[in-house]
Amino acid sequence: MTTEKQTEANKENAKQSTGPKTEEGKAVSRYNAIKHGLLSKEVLLEDEDEKALIEVGKRLRTELEPQSELELVLVDRITANVWRLKRVMQMERELMADSRKGTLGGGLRKLGETLTHYDFAHNDVYGKLIRYESSIERGIYKALHELQRLQAARNGEKVLPPVAVDVDISGDKENGFVS
Repeated sequence: MTTEKQTEANKENAKQSTGPKTEEGKAVSRYNAIKHGLLSKEVLLEDEDEKALIEVGKRLRTELEPQSELELVLVDRITANVWRLKRVMQMERELMADSRKGTLGGGLRKLGETLTHYDFAHNDVYGKLIRYESSIERGIYKALHELQRLQAARNGEKVLPPVAVDVDISGDKENGFVS
């Protein structure tokens, strides 16, 4: 149980830690949580080409032809995930190139990682990269399928609800499954 004296001390401390005040400080702190950029909220990292990202977005908007605000949000989601997928693929290329040269982390170091051979062998670096890639791809397809459903409904087509599949892996020994 917190005493009244502790509560007052906490309130005084909270007044001193209100985050960055200047625009420069806010710009720096918004990247505090970014380690490698795969799961970041920011689509564009500091060393990436903003014009290239804008061009990807323009091409996807032209191709997918969003007509409503929600459709535009879905296209923007697809754009962000396509950009992240390109980042993962670049990281994979760099990781494989470094592995062949006998050095690890050269390409990833610029994104905040420093890898050693031990890290690569024992921390499943490549496996994590592949899992991020799969997650990003699922995000692209999920947004794309929802966009297609919205566009079909807008065009007067009959739209079926999304298919959901229940899987039971509780241990069906009779069919060779063991939990």
